[in-house]
Amino acid sequence: MSDLSLNVELREVVGKGASRRLRRLENLVPAIIYGGKSGGNARKPTNITLKANELKKALENEAYYSSIITLNIGEKTEQVVLKDMQRHPARDHVMHADFLRVSKSTILKSHLPVHFINEDICPAVKVGGAKINHQMTSIDVICAAGDLPQFIEIDLAEAEVGTTIHLSDVKFPKGVQSLALSHGPDHDTAVVSLFTPKGVAEDEEAGEAAAE
Repeated sequence: MSDLSLNVELREVVGKGASRRLRRLENLVPAIIYGGKSGGNARKPTNITLKANELKKALENEAYYSSIITLNIGEKTEQVVLKDMQRHPARDHVMHADFLRVSKSTILKSHLPVHFINEDICPAVKVGGAKINHQMTSIDVICAAGDLPQFIEIDLAEAEVGTTIHLSDVKFPKGVQSLALSHGPDHDTAVVSLFTPKGVAEDEEAGEAAAE
């Protein structure tokens, strides 16, 4: 489980008017916790508030969008994932947040960022003059909450000119699989490719022809 956390408080008053007052007068963001079971029965939703400045700072860390978060509610805690947010159309601040309760065994479909590493030392780029085309910067995955990583890593250290890495080439962490590939091999999308720009390729061909 992640060590990410947020402090929240229970919200007694609900409704659009109450939510507006919370945002304008108290600088709080209304939110809800839903889902989960207790004793075989569905748990009731819990209305909460978060301090707007604390939530804004937390969301600067991309891990909060795709990881397990511990919500501290007084002396109690809830394990959740951030499922949805409503933002102000002009100011871009968060107006409402939805959190889903999870356990380690909860099966989740999550949208994870991709971290491309070793681009700066890739021989295809340093020596071959290749350019990197990131067709995807995030990947949808399915896994148990206890196996949920914060991101998917793709190492380009040994990638060659002309290489295309597809979803089927990605080394997913244990217990994690591509949501697209779970629907069949026809969904094997390209994630990143390395190509030689047209001008560079033409110069290389001209040089080879002159050498002959």
